[in-house]
Amino acid sequence: MKVVVIGGTGLIGSKVVAGLGAQGHEAVAAAPNTGVNTLTGEGLAEVLQGASVVVDVSNSPSFADDAVMDFFRTSTANLLKAETEAGVAHHVALSVVGTDRLQGSGYFRAKQVQEDLIRASGNPYSIVHATQFFEFAKGLADGVTEGDTVHLPDARIQPIVSDDVAEAVARAAVGAPVGGVVEVGGPDVFQLEEFIRMGLTALDDPRKIVTDPQATYWGAPLEENTLLPGPDAHIAGTRFADWLARQS
Repeated sequence: MKVVVIGGTGLIGSKVVAGLGAQGHEAVAAAPNTGVNTLTGEGLAEVLQGASVVVDVSNSPSFADDAVMDFFRTSTANLLKAETEAGVAHHVALSVVGTDRLQGSGYFRAKQVQEDLIRASGNPYSIVHATQFFEFAKGLADGVTEGDTVHLPDARIQPIVSDDVAEAVARAAVGAPVGGVVEVGGPDVFQLEEFIRMGLTALDDPRKIVTDPQATYWGAPLEENTLLPGPDAHIAGTRFADWLARQS
């Protein structure tokens, strides 16, 4: 089976391509550096020839509100149109647990538009919602640092390693379209402050971490369980503490 992975040279995409290839599928990495640009449409018709499944794990190069909205709206519309013309049987997209609850953030408003376009397209689809990645603990802290202090909302998080996200996306790609959302998260629930502290401690990062009732998550206010998946989520096996130990 030919599977085209949009964003196939990135963190998740490269793992999806490798995983599908190991299963014997023809997994094709599609990205601007391979001649495929979903914003302009360049190379889409060619790469989708003979494809049964398209996996979209691409991300906006800019997280500014207008730029990220333009990216997801334009690239998703171009991709879905090209899939219809090519007769692609299944569209799989990676999105984020809690997207519909994070609409105070420009990034998550754009992700919601992406999901809405997929649902309205008439194309068979599956949307994979993943929790925050282990790898992004430092990046999350950087976004809410003032001086030498990290300001975090009082909320819980159930992070997951990128390898397990890629496995979930690949599993969706070779399965039947679900016409909805499947969720995946890691095995452990942390307070957000605890998750970030563990990640920064492993990096010998000396920043102070505080819980701040005014703090947001990528611009969105959080309730305690906003970032947690539901009871039917697939729970991956890799624990954050074990992953951190391997990094050092």
